[in-house]
Amino acid sequence: MADDGGVLDSRYPIEAATPLERRGPMRPGRLQSARKRLAGASIVRLFQVGDILGLSFAAVVVGRVAGVSQPILIAAPLLTVVLLLIVGGYRLGTRESAWRRYGRLLVASWSAGAGAEALGRLLNSDLPLTAGPAWALAASATLVTLHVVWSQSLARMRRRGFLTPNIIIVGATEAAERLIESALRRRDINILGIFDDRQDRVGPAVLGVPVLGAARDLLDHRILPFVDRIVITVPDKASDRIAQLLQQLSPIPNPIVLLLDGDDPAAEAKAVGRIADFGLAQIFGPPKHASYQLAKRTVDLVLSLAAAVALAPLFAMVAAAIRLDSPGPVFFRQRRYGYLNEEIRVWKFRSMRADAEDPNAHRQVSAGDDRVTRIGGFLRKTSLDELPQIFNVIRGEMSLVGPRPHAIGMLTDGADSSKLVETYAHRHRIRPGLTGWAAVNGSRGPVDTPEAVRRRVALDLQYVEHQSLWLDLAIMLRTVPCLLGDSVAVR
Repeated sequence: MADDGGVLDSRYPIEAATPLERRGPMRPGRLQSARKRLAGASIVRLFQVGDILGLSFAAVVVGRVAGVSQPILIAAPLLTVVLLLIVGGYRLGTRESAWRRYGRLLVASWSAGAGAEALGRLLNSDLPLTAGPAWALAASATLVTLHVVWSQSLARMRRRGFLTPNIIIVGATEAAERLIESALRRRDINILGIFDDRQDRVGPAVLGVPVLGAARDLLDHRILPFVDRIVITVPDKASDRIAQLLQQLSPIPNPIVLLLDGDDPAAEAKAVGRIADFGLAQIFGPPKHASYQLAKRTVDLVLSLAAAVALAPLFAMVAAAIRLDSPGPVFFRQRRYGYLNEEIRVWKFRSMRADAEDPNAHRQVSAGDDRVTRIGGFLRKTSLDELPQIFNVIRGEMSLVGPRPHAIGMLTDGADSSKLVETYAHRHRIRPGLTGWAAVNGSRGPVDTPEAVRRRVALDLQYVEHQSLWLDLAIMLRTVPCLLGDSVAVR
């Protein structure tokens, strides 16, 4: 798994298992997990906010220097950003020329100036003739300066692997070769590898991109947490093969898209050109709404930071109680599944004897479990042992609301819990949560029977499919009453 710097460490030995010659021409030196690239979907929103603030400042300056009226000060910045949205001014792709990009900025700023001036003259016939041109010049200079900064920032983030999408190809077809050729030429996506059942005919690599195994090998491959999209490239006439692959890959939490190897070169070229922007039809995986993701992350950070400060005295008291109750550390860290099966280290207050801890949850906690300490029983009953996961939320590994993370290797009735339900990993399509839809609907505590696992997964997938900010707030409001009123669940 990637460490904080995004470099693969000894616990996640892809580098050791993959020789340098099998890295491929597009495998970056620093693999960033897909979770860390979620911010890329919201980065444009930050640019838009920056543009509005910069243009508003320019409007105030022009208003004082050139005597521009209040309507222009209010309307022009907003109208400029709206026009930029309409003309595609925030499609900051690597394939676009600088002339087109900055030309749109000038068109938007001058058009907005004309529109705002027309509005101003309707309200004030004495508006100076220099009002519109003064605004347009100031806005043009401001936008060009800001977007030079935005472009440089994007370039730095791409070099560090935060924005360039990582994809895996299933099917070594002609369409796959054309996609690889396009990616090598444009360098706007990273193709990490290919999976194909015909390894004996395909060979060890396709245009330098390594063949990492058959399609079935992708199900549990260690590279999945770093993959943004899985692209199936098969002939469009092979409908049976398409259906077979979709069925075979359905347990994978990563989004899957389809690139058909058809007879229309123009249509295929258009699809290949859009793949870096994820423009293909998504087969599996919930749609990503940038505004919701940004709002959710903002709520996570604000509430988590506030809780960390407000609960500091409680943290200190719990830590002291644990140390006085039994020998051993205050905190317990456990490997759990995160976004797209990423391995994360989840923090908890220690609630079991230090010599009886079970990091892989091979034996789930039961009623009267002799491994649980006296203070640990109280912490588990009230879920206070989970509070340190606030720091996992701050780090971006978890969210306040989402499916509860399960331990890697957790057993249910002696069987691997993740194998009991085919769609188990679909709960990892989003960040795990401190609380969740399952927790407030009675599925709290151990999942010690196959039926409990199926119910937990079903509730988690309900949330994954219907997630919204309002649902998140409702779950948070229901969490404390559910915990206080739960005398049945064993934790």
